[in-house]
Amino acid sequence: MKVTTPAPTRWPVITKDPAHLAVIPNLVDYDRTYATFRWADEQRTLAGLADGRVNIAHEAVDRHARGDRAGRDALRFVRADGSVRAVSFAQLADETDRFASVLRRLGVQRGERVFSLLGRAPALYTTALGTLKHGAVFCPLFSAFGPEPVCQRLELGSGSVLVTTRSLYLKRVADERGRLHALRHVLLVDADGAPEPDTLDFAALIAEAPPYGRIAAMDAEDMALLHFTSGTTGRPKGAVHVHGAVTAHSATGRYALDLHPDDIYWCTADPGWVTGTSYGIIAPLVHGVTTVVDEEEMEPERWYGILAEQHVTVWYTAPTALRMLMKAGADRAREHDLSSLRFVASVGEPLNPEVVVWGLEAFGLPVHDNWWQTETGGIMISNYAAMDIRPGSMGRPLPGIQAAIVARDQTGSPVVRGGAAELVTDPDVVGELALEPGWPSMFRGYLDEDERYRRCFVGGWYLTGDLARRDADGWYWFVGRGDDVIKSAGHLIGPFEVESCLLEHEAVAEAGVIGVPDDVAGEVVKAFIELKPGYEASDALQRELIGFARKRLGTAVAPRRLEFVAALPKTRSGKILRRLLKARELGLPEGDTSTLEAGR
Repeated sequence: MKVTTPAPTRWPVITKDPAHLAVIPNLVDYDRTYATFRWADEQRTLAGLADGRVNIAHEAVDRHARGDRAGRDALRFVRADGSVRAVSFAQLADETDRFASVLRRLGVQRGERVFSLLGRAPALYTTALGTLKHGAVFCPLFSAFGPEPVCQRLELGSGSVLVTTRSLYLKRVADERGRLHALRHVLLVDADGAPEPDTLDFAALIAEAPPYGRIAAMDAEDMALLHFTSGTTGRPKGAVHVHGAVTAHSATGRYALDLHPDDIYWCTADPGWVTGTSYGIIAPLVHGVTTVVDEEEMEPERWYGILAEQHVTVWYTAPTALRMLMKAGADRAREHDLSSLRFVASVGEPLNPEVVVWGLEAFGLPVHDNWWQTETGGIMISNYAAMDIRPGSMGRPLPGIQAAIVARDQTGSPVVRGGAAELVTDPDVVGELALEPGWPSMFRGYLDEDERYRRCFVGGWYLTGDLARRDADGWYWFVGRGDDVIKSAGHLIGPFEVESCLLEHEAVAEAGVIGVPDDVAGEVVKAFIELKPGYEASDALQRELIGFARKRLGTAVAPRRLEFVAALPKTRSGKILRRLLKARELGLPEGDTSTLEAGR
């Protein structure tokens, strides 16, 4: 790899020579692959079932369990004490068969919703894949949610079955059980032969379950997954995904994550969110690779140890985690043998360009950003293994994905003329990121909210709600959520750009940026700064940071106000809560932040 200096970004392009990479990437010639790609061709790489039917669990487990990968580790669970429990594809097929049989014996029908409220435990994977085998719908819940978010989702999703732990049941569900009229069965994974009243012993049921028999043959449009996404306000939206989405999971695993048959893969996403399902379970198993699962929460030394001891080759993690590792210093990474690692990617929020470049220092590898949403079901825009990286860019659309920038009027609404959305054709003009409908993992609706779903599609495009720009070479750049963008003196300012600039300063550990009212400019940029250890807040440092940003961003974009804070408010997954910063700044009610989602 070599570094050259491009324009207009101040960050150098990281250029790659595929011949010098550890493994020949799956996507070497982007333009040719993009031009010739057809979803039907990708579908033919899968096994499928008779009469054109499909089942995600068949593609992820059973076809490998019946082939030459039967004895290969499908999952490796790293326990708190560092010991490892490995589960082969053959064993996973048996365990998921048993859970599917449990559902049948409980009278659960196709299409009923099975919820999980679990951490990264073996039972989660058994539940998810066994549910799909039976033709029921799997819906994960974030285990750190409070009682109200959990029960609200169970109510909205008409959950028939809940698989959870004794502690989580007693803390989150038991007192609210009476309002959950659809919930017939609660299975405790740690009942140890003595379940709570009105609950069942998960392990005992699995042990007693007879063989399941033939896997449920589903239509490609049958519902398979239900993912709740709350945004920032309002009741949670239940995004519906289908069994046919597995075609997109396969393609994105191949191209965006560059998965190869011998890879050891680790996705650190929480299993309660869509990433934990799409890329923590489905995509790697579809490709027959071994997936590492850490049952504990993040700690830098532990994570580096897992990367080294498990010989991880492909690592999919989050910007927040990478910034924490960066804060600990690149020397920590160099204390471990990470020579197996060949591809690092990031998900969950925009990736700051300095983190991309820091990867070269810490791992000898850049970090590859990509973009997608709960609604898209899979990665839509990505930086690929063989492609040059422009730090700060989301990358280019996946083969099979048509992306565009839709013009917005002064009110922020999409411009539609003659029934068609007006597309931005000039480079580096900010508009709303849009996707042409029709990819396999596109959500098929919001549960019981048809009108809300229809509003997502305007003038022939799915509107993502994210503002972005496309440069002259076709790379896409995230600007911000539509409701996060700051409008100051006629300028549209993305908080992400300002935060990334401030993070370049040696004193800054984290930065959160919002717009605050101003009589002249409408809004001005205010930054909240969390300092690294060894630095103290002062008027001099405040002036230095504002000047630092002005030099790089210009006076129109740089913050005019800056406040030091001990810690920035974040979701449990580490995403900065700009809404909460704004509420505090304006003296507004902060509301309940417990339902905020971790995705972009």
